[in-house]
Amino acid sequence: MLKFIFSLILLLTLSVVARQNSYTKYQQFVLRAEAKATAPARKVMQTVRHMVEQKVVIRGACWDYLDTAFTRAGYPRGKRSIIHKGSKGNGPYAPASKIRVGDWLYYINHSYHNIEHSGLFVGWTNYKRRQGLIMSYAGEGRVEPARYKVYDLSHVYHIMRAN
Repeated sequence: MLKFIFSLILLLTLSVVARQNSYTKYQQFVLRAEAKATAPARKVMQTVRHMVEQKVVIRGACWDYLDTAFTRAGYPRGKRSIIHKGSKGNGPYAPASKIRVGDWLYYINHSYHNIEHSGLFVGWTNYKRRQGLIMSYAGEGRVEPARYKVYDLSHVYHIMRAN
C-alpha cells in the first residue's frame, strides 16, 4: 500500500512539473508571438499568459476557460468575430493561411481520441505539417491549470478572433 501511495504522489508531482515546464519551454516562442500580434490578439495573448503563469483554474471546459480569458482581456462575446465556421464531422476545415496568432480555434484533437477541442493559437511550429503551439485547457472537470502544447491543426473547423 505504501508503494502505491508513493507511486501516486510521484506521478502527480511529475504531472505538475510537466505542466509548469510547458510555459518555460515555450516562453520565448510565446513572447515573440505576442510581439508580432495585432493589438486585440496581443491583449488576449497577454491575459492568457498571465492566467497560465498564475495557474488559474476555471471550472468547466476548454471553452469556458477561453471565454473567460477573452472577456478578461476586454473582448466579451459581442467583440469577437467568427472568421471560419465549419463542423467537426464535415468541415469545411480552415486553410492554414486563415489562422492568426491569438485566434481561438476549434479543432479535432487527434492526440486525444479525436474529440473536439478548442485552444488559443500561438504560432506554427511546423506550418507544412500543420503543427501549431496552442494554449490548451484540459477542462473535463479536472482541476489543472492551462498549458502550452503542440497540436495537429489539420482539422480546424472554427476560428474566432477578438476585434
